Amino acid sequence: MPTSSASTTDASSKTPAAGGGVQSLERAFDLLERMADAGGEVGLSELSAASGLPLPTIHRLMRTLVACGYVRQQPNRRYSLGPRLIRLGESASRLLGTWARPYLARLVEETGETANMALLDGDEIVYVAQVPSKHSMRMFTEVGRRVLPHSTGVGKALLAHTPADEVRALLARTGMPAATEKTITTPEGFLDALEQVRKSGYAVDDNEQEIGVRCLAVSVPNSPTAAAISISGPAGRVTEAVAESFVPILQGVAAELSVALANQSPA
Repeated sequence: MPTSSASTTDASSKTPAAGGGVQSLERAFDLLERMADAGGEVGLSELSAASGLPLPTIHRLMRTLVACGYVRQQPNRRYSLGPRLIRLGESASRLLGTWARPYLARLVEETGETANMALLDGDEIVYVAQVPSKHSMRMFTEVGRRVLPHSTGVGKALLAHTPADEVRALLARTGMPAATEKTITTPEGFLDALEQVRKSGYAVDDNEQEIGVRCLAVSVPNSPTAAAISISGPAGRVTEAVAESFVPILQGVAAELSVALANQSPA
């Protein structure tokens, strides 16, 4: 691992944290998460205001993260998340998908439809796990595919409890291209859909990503990273009527998956 003068941190950053952790590590990871929450690029003064840490402490921590490749310093003197995090994120996503597969398999067994797991990665939805239905039908979703949130059930489930101004900002960055004639293409329409998710407890993609395919989705509560699971199938099978029986199954599996992820162990 690269070394840096940043390793000569002040005594407070070496103090063991509550629970036996190392305070400098906790602070570094906190700064990385705050950078991610801010869109991936921040200035030192913003980090200081958000974290409550003094500028010299933040500067030393950031220099260490830069030396290790986890943060980059931009020409404008601001800091952005670095490329070495991509490798960590991809590995973590694969492992998360591995842990989720037994739960998705149970969804397939109990509903007969294809089951998926997706994460919110920046402004995009990425599918990290899938167990296909036994029915022969090729669908849009596959592991590794990235899509925009506004046209998917998992996207709605993941953004349902995000503040409206943050949702609007995301939609402004991504745009709202129509995947089909049924795709929601206005911020107001999407915010209305999110309100419906909050009321009903689940999200629906009704031919919005792919004509002929309907999806039901729920978020995974208390997931270490924003995650959702869904079942998808032909619109003629995944009807409003079957949602009454499928949604409780989805919610139950999501709750069990939440516990498994918190324990960091597969089913």
